[in-house]
Amino acid sequence: MVPRTPKAHPQREAFLAFALTLPEAWEDFPWGESVAKVKKKVFVFFGVELSGALKLCVKLPASGREALELDEAEPAGYGLGKSGWVVIEYGPKEKADPDQVRDWILESYCAVAPKALAAQVE
Repeated sequence: MVPRTPKAHPQREAFLAFALTLPEAWEDFPWGESVAKVKKKVFVFFGVELSGALKLCVKLPASGREALELDEAEPAGYGLGKSGWVVIEYGPKEKADPDQVRDWILESYCAVAPKALAAQVE
């Protein structure tokens, strides 16, 4: 059997690139999935999607309730939802609102980054 190769959602790379422009942000691959970190803390999970879907997990202390009203959003598993983490998933042909997703990534960054770094982008 030939292993399946992940298909990237058309917007995934742009959102990852945005996350990596934030101060001291870098990409890592714990648990075999792509994440963006600041220092040693994850601020956005990009996951691994073989289907071509875009699946993000971000910490949204301010806008989490609003985000959870969207059909494509749900609280994160493993108890992370109780801490404000939200999973947002768009199908392979669905287009995410780029401004909204960038706002979520920025909010998540500010929620986990050291205060001095968060202050640089707030």
